[in-house]
Amino acid sequence: MERSPLDDPLLAPVKDDEQPGGDGDDDVASSQLLLQQGMGASFSRSCLNISNVISGVGMLSVPYALAQGGWLSLTLFALIGAVCSYTGELVGRCMSAGGSGAAVRSYPDIGQLAFGRPGRKAIGAVMYTELYLVAISFLILEGDNLDKLLPGTGVALPGGYLLRGKQLYTLVAAVVILPTTWLRDLSVLAYVSAVGLVASAALTASLVWAGVADHGFHARDSNVFSLAGLPTSLSLYFVCFSGHGVFPTVYTSMRNKKDFSKVLLASSLLCSLNYALTAVLGYLIYGDDVKSLVTLNLPSGKLYTRVAILTTLITPLAKYAVVIQPITAGIEEKLSLAAGQGTLTRAAISTAVLASTVVAACTVPFFGYLMSFIGSSLNVTVAVLFPCLSYLRIYMPRGRVRPAEVAAIVGILVIGVCVAVVGTYTSLHQIASTFS
Repeated sequence: MERSPLDDPLLAPVKDDEQPGGDGDDDVASSQLLLQQGMGASFSRSCLNISNVISGVGMLSVPYALAQGGWLSLTLFALIGAVCSYTGELVGRCMSAGGSGAAVRSYPDIGQLAFGRPGRKAIGAVMYTELYLVAISFLILEGDNLDKLLPGTGVALPGGYLLRGKQLYTLVAAVVILPTTWLRDLSVLAYVSAVGLVASAALTASLVWAGVADHGFHARDSNVFSLAGLPTSLSLYFVCFSGHGVFPTVYTSMRNKKDFSKVLLASSLLCSLNYALTAVLGYLIYGDDVKSLVTLNLPSGKLYTRVAILTTLITPLAKYAVVIQPITAGIEEKLSLAAGQGTLTRAAISTAVLASTVVAACTVPFFGYLMSFIGSSLNVTVAVLFPCLSYLRIYMPRGRVRPAEVAAIVGILVIGVCVAVVGTYTSLHQIASTFS
């Protein structure tokens, strides 16, 4: 019987002799997706991998982003999608620049090819920070949605302290996630992570259900354009198209690497349509009252609310271990833990990382603001600045970049820097204002 590509796991351990550069703490992206075995991943499987990377928790905040920027911000959403698709193509070109003699398999490898060891370290540091904050946002998402699904639950602790609401559910989610962080082979989690694509479609269907059954579709309290909310809107839009750190691994896994551009385009268009549909539906239903998590607007007790929340709970639970695994691997590398050694120490490291993200999630429970900060500072850096700078550094000395393309890339860099600076300041100011 012919072997089906669906029999291949999305994730699997990477052999030591396949690690580029031999530094475990630098291979951030290569630990997140499988370098497919045999002849490599097919076109359709590669589309699934890219779509699974792009489609994430950003979907829950796009209605809020639209409310912040107004209807005209959808043109900027399309522009950002096009820019991120182009910079993703630049990542593919940087991968091919290594040739057969250079092992370029991860984003930090591109940094080293372009800027040497300092480039590898800089890209690795930014990605570690991004992954850590994304892990925190997963826990915030779990706490918010569980509190919406099961409101009013509390647990009395010794000493008269009552643990309830979002903090309680954040801890519950952490307990459920904890065993998955101890796994070294993440192939089982990959199949569960693929359900995130189904969850995205289920969320959109739930919004349609809510509009038809209760609220209806109208432009109540809507605005055409809001300059004040534009930085937040742009930052959240960038979150939707992040995932460039994993693109090199998908590129390496492909059976026909020349199809990478087509795979990226098809996946970006599919995810963009789903994002845009979710944003428009959420804003048409709830107007400017839409919350940073659109699921928080859904009325309690309704069947479509339970469906939406239950499906959105799956993705963070499944992807948390995948997100923090590069972080724990980096710590293990610093502690010089060899393969097969220090099992208890590895479990302790994973537990400590999880505990730290729980504390952070309970301290800064502002999902929209946190995602805005991630989008403006880190996602823009990884998705726009690094690909453009690396591409120019690699190809310009070879005389293979046309003047028109240089001008376009410089324009993208200027826009990226502006969004990063203004968006970071705005998101930090919003977070700080909640404590004042």
